[in-house]
Amino acid sequence: MALLLIKKGELDKAIECYQRAIKLNPDSFETYNNLGLVYQEKKHIHEAIHCYKKALSLNPNFSDAHWNISLVLLLGGNFKDGWKEYEWRWKTVGLADRRYFYQPLWNGNDIRGKIILLYSEQGFGDTIQFIRYIPNVSKFGAKVIFECPNELKTLLNNIEGVDQIITKEESLPDFDVHCPLLRLPFIFNTTLETIPAEIPYITANRSLVQKWKDKIKDDNSKLKVGIVWAGRPSHKNDLNRSCPLKIFYPFLHFDDVSLYSLQKGEAAKQAKNSPDEIKFIDLTDEIHDFSDTAAFIENLDLVISVDTSVAHLAGALGKPIWTLIPFSPDWRWMLNGDDSPWYPTMRLFRQPSPGDWGSVIAKVKDDLIKLLGNN
Repeated sequence: MALLLIKKGELDKAIECYQRAIKLNPDSFETYNNLGLVYQEKKHIHEAIHCYKKALSLNPNFSDAHWNISLVLLLGGNFKDGWKEYEWRWKTVGLADRRYFYQPLWNGNDIRGKIILLYSEQGFGDTIQFIRYIPNVSKFGAKVIFECPNELKTLLNNIEGVDQIITKEESLPDFDVHCPLLRLPFIFNTTLETIPAEIPYITANRSLVQKWKDKIKDDNSKLKVGIVWAGRPSHKNDLNRSCPLKIFYPFLHFDDVSLYSLQKGEAAKQAKNSPDEIKFIDLTDEIHDFSDTAAFIENLDLVISVDTSVAHLAGALGKPIWTLIPFSPDWRWMLNGDDSPWYPTMRLFRQPSPGDWGSVIAKVKDDLIKLLGNN
């Protein structure tokens, strides 16, 4: 019953159901974990942590509770304990990225003169966000091999500190130690104050930048803005983080603003079906990979995006990026505030209540008008 209520968005009633279930079975660590998830969805962080800790007191090896407490600790800014618990992700059922090698896992020990394999995990955005750590690894005096998805290889080909980049489809060369990319914040004891946030740490290919400049050279508008309204449908929180293109319509009529689609995937079809009176430019058929996206962004004044890899890319490029955040945010966006410790050029626009994209867009529209007035 609680699970059904959650799907309907009736979180308070779901909490009541879980509390009744706990009275019936006080030793159910799964129920405490699920109750914690509902509190987390409501941004009741202390209550969520209490539930996860209760689940772990009943079953200390319950990996889902360890994983969930890591996310809520990171969300609250407790990086010291959060990164430690984040290591439990490999033991959860839903994470399929775990790799097994004969070579040892790197723990931050001396690797001077050795070869280390670093590899991406989870989504494109995670790779773009955490590749910033590779220069720190190279300072250990090791040769760095980085393995990434094929869609990112060209974009990341010139990352500082990478000696060789390969895709997951290619054969692995010899190496001495290995480490998944999202383990690096744990190894480097990252706190809010020590996040490597020097930008840009990704640069677009100059010839591609010129190619995209030529494509939009006749656009004389005051502001050229790229928008993204949907993420990857398979993402577990996609229902909350994505929105339909039509909610952007309130500022698609601005005379001095040109809006360009940066949307790829299934949701891109919405651009093809937008009303004729909407001033919207769609060149995404010519975007072949993230290198094109990066080069396109370099020719824009601003990117407005929901929580997707494009938001990370714009931030890594050091471009102005306005990111639209659901009421219950992903851990990396923290609980409050309109800035990000990960991306100095990013502004966050948060839902004031679950599903309220209208208020977010109204705020974006007001700030876009102010920006126009300053140009």
